[in-house]
Amino acid sequence: MKDRSNFTGKVGFVLAAAGSAVGLGNLWRFPYLAAQYGGGTFLICYIILSVTFGFTLMTAEIALGRKTRLSAIGAFKSLDKRFGFLGVLAAIVPIIILPYYSVIGGWVIKYFSTSLTGHTADAAKDTYFNTFVGGLTEPIFWFLLFVILTAVVVIFGVEKGIENVSKFLMPVLVVLTLGICVYVLTQKGAMDGLKYYLLPHMSDFSIKTLLAAMGQLFYSMSLAMGIMITYGSYMKKETNLGTSVKQIEFFDTGFAFFAGLMIVPSVFIFSEGNLEQLKAGPSLMFVTLPKVFNSMPIGDIIGAVFFLLVFFAALTSSISLMETIVSILMDKFKWGRKMTCIIVFVYVILMGIPSSLGFGVWDFIKPLGMSILDAWDFLSNSVLMPIVALITCIFVGFFIKPKTIIDEACAEGAKFKSKGLFTVMIKWIAPIFLVAILLSSVMNAFGIITL
Repeated sequence: MKDRSNFTGKVGFVLAAAGSAVGLGNLWRFPYLAAQYGGGTFLICYIILSVTFGFTLMTAEIALGRKTRLSAIGAFKSLDKRFGFLGVLAAIVPIIILPYYSVIGGWVIKYFSTSLTGHTADAAKDTYFNTFVGGLTEPIFWFLLFVILTAVVVIFGVEKGIENVSKFLMPVLVVLTLGICVYVLTQKGAMDGLKYYLLPHMSDFSIKTLLAAMGQLFYSMSLAMGIMITYGSYMKKETNLGTSVKQIEFFDTGFAFFAGLMIVPSVFIFSEGNLEQLKAGPSLMFVTLPKVFNSMPIGDIIGAVFFLLVFFAALTSSISLMETIVSILMDKFKWGRKMTCIIVFVYVILMGIPSSLGFGVWDFIKPLGMSILDAWDFLSNSVLMPIVALITCIFVGFFIKPKTIIDEACAEGAKFKSKGLFTVMIKWIAPIFLVAILLSSVMNAFGIITL
């Protein structure tokens, strides 16, 4: 496509792609998983998988996008018509995720507002979160605000919208993250939490630890949802693909690591080393952390800064999700960007409202025995994404061949030193991992096993 938008260069591409990868998965999910699965043991597993499994899948997706200059549906079909269905599956993932992700994004804005206005003590009450999400108008208001902010950025396009916002937000994220980390680590008792987080506890290592690390990596790096294919299609040929992927991984893993550095010692200080508090799971951000902030001398300020950080991370990810959907529709139907954004905006509102109401007036609706939001999350993250990634590996490994991706990575004379690793991973090792993730996630959801 001759008129296709482009990132202006490597910095813009890396920051935008990193912004997509850095989201609630890093700042919310990673810390509680690290706490649950042995601190440093989980960290080691995650880092090893990041530079092998994650590197392979991200390289493949970005290369597919740049080679074809198309979003997910067109990219797979243009290389092999038999795999047109795979592009459709990949496109369905962000279409499912964006509405409920925006609901959670709205929750983050609400908690930022609560801390900013000096009401952290209210948020620290056990009933606060359930009362808020069980409401009718307030959760929908914050959800609408989050979607509006996302749509405004996307409507301005790749360079003026996504790239410019990413160039601003990513450095701010770095500064806020480091600032909170320094503050937390200077508090009394923080070193015990730091030791728990960093030192490996090999007695805690199990196949569950490995599966949890693989699942988190998959969830965190925006894989198998068409995002990296879409962003790759905006990437210039002269931008080195291999080094860009490594830099995106560095950002993603770095933010996850520092999120744990913020949260685990904080909860450790508050709970006086109570591991049950550390392993609070998904409730850690909205139930446990407000109690932590409330116990601090300047808790309102720290809480506001923290939730501002989480909001920025959530926004960069929601922007990439909406842009992926917009790009797919523009490629498919040749619509203009503004009209497409409006259509997607209306869709997100209509589909997000049930997820928001699923904790209140519609809490009696339990698809698969879960809340509406959790059911969409299970379908997208635990079922569709592993399937899309698995078929992508088969597609690259045995149909278009790894050489196609390697040649794209070597465009304009660029060096790609990981050819051997990429080939082995995409053909053999990654598919085994993905089957394990898919089976374990489904069995865990239905209570067959416990992760």
